[in-house]
Amino acid sequence: MTDHLWLHFARQSPGVSPPIITRGEGVTIFDDAGKSYLDGLSALFTVQVGHGRAELAQAAARQAETLAFFPLWGYATPPAIELSERLARYAPGDLNRVFFTSGGTEAVETAWKVAKQFFKLTGKPGKHKVISRAVAYHGTTQGALAITGLPKYKAPFEPVTPGGFRVPNTNFYRAPEPFDADAKAFGRWAADRIAEAIEFEGPDTVAAVFLEPVQNAGGSIPPPPGYFERVREICDHYDVLLVSDEVICAFGRIGSMFACTDFGYVPDMITCAKGMTSGYSPLGAMIASERLFEPFYGTDTMFAHGYTFGGHPVSTAVALANLDIFEREGLNDRVRQQSPALRATLEKLYDLPIVGDVRGEGYFFGIELVKDKSSKQTFDADEKRALLGRVSAGLFEAGLYCRTDDRGDSVIQLAPPLISGQAEFDTIEAIVRGVLTQESGAIA
Repeated sequence: MTDHLWLHFARQSPGVSPPIITRGEGVTIFDDAGKSYLDGLSALFTVQVGHGRAELAQAAARQAETLAFFPLWGYATPPAIELSERLARYAPGDLNRVFFTSGGTEAVETAWKVAKQFFKLTGKPGKHKVISRAVAYHGTTQGALAITGLPKYKAPFEPVTPGGFRVPNTNFYRAPEPFDADAKAFGRWAADRIAEAIEFEGPDTVAAVFLEPVQNAGGSIPPPPGYFERVREICDHYDVLLVSDEVICAFGRIGSMFACTDFGYVPDMITCAKGMTSGYSPLGAMIASERLFEPFYGTDTMFAHGYTFGGHPVSTAVALANLDIFEREGLNDRVRQQSPALRATLEKLYDLPIVGDVRGEGYFFGIELVKDKSSKQTFDADEKRALLGRVSAGLFEAGLYCRTDDRGDSVIQLAPPLISGQAEFDTIEAIVRGVLTQESGAIA
């Protein structure tokens, strides 16, 4: 049945058919046999307002009837204009210039190219390198892949675009001594590794630092107190651009339209996608400060970059309708109010010997699984692969769609739609508990 479909990030074998999802309604998805599952991942950190919102489909249809497509290559369309104004209003500081893409990877690719050309135009042509964190995912195109801190994702495609360098991430559960008892000191240490990397590579060669507000790969890793304040100081000192990669974290996932606001920093660029349309149509964006846009404005200089479907009229119309739902239903306030309850519900799982850490922010959490709780011993590669395979299958069979992540240590990731509440939290906890109780018995 699926013989001609090449799946993304999936191993495929003859005679093995993947689950086929046919319908969504609210926080629930259904397969082709009619079985229902709680969507504990918002499809892919994307369906913020839930499935089956007729008004978003209707917004797409209305726009398609009026103007189905026209590119932004030297032209503009009304929904792209309106959405750019709205995003600029939501963004912090003077991040007022919106470059639309088709998705998140393209937004990251765009940001790096902006950084390179900006410094060429402002008399610092050697600044082209980027720094990101270990185990961080920033996309799959050759440029974005160079920023991604996951060696196994790059190995099949090397050599990738040169210029990407890594620093430690902010997983406090795995903090080295003597910082494992003081989150603020650990945050300062982790931020200072960025300054160290800039010095080592040469400040005249480093263009940008790419950081997610809460790092996805490795399991929903939040920033320690003071981390981003120190990173901002470092970037300002070395004239390095700070890019807040919010492809996952924007649009209410952490509690504000842009998560940099939640953590009190103003970046030079924001990359975003996913929740902008709640996945009802593909769309991404790079949002830049006035400082970065200035060399491209009122001159003969062109940013020679673009995408056919970037800022697609249907997608931008859907995004506007999606953001109307955010405002009408107060979804950001809902996340801020309900997040402590989600955390507390998941933390009940600490009584299981396999659960080492529960971490995250907003509606974006990870549960790290360990072999030995007292020593925080993790699983070796073979054990991890087998464990997460069983856990993933068990959770799905029990009626929960979420994600197991092996890109760092062993993690279950949870990011329910923003319309979820205590009933959904309890269901998630009960299903995860049932599956992990079996695994705890197996490793005891």
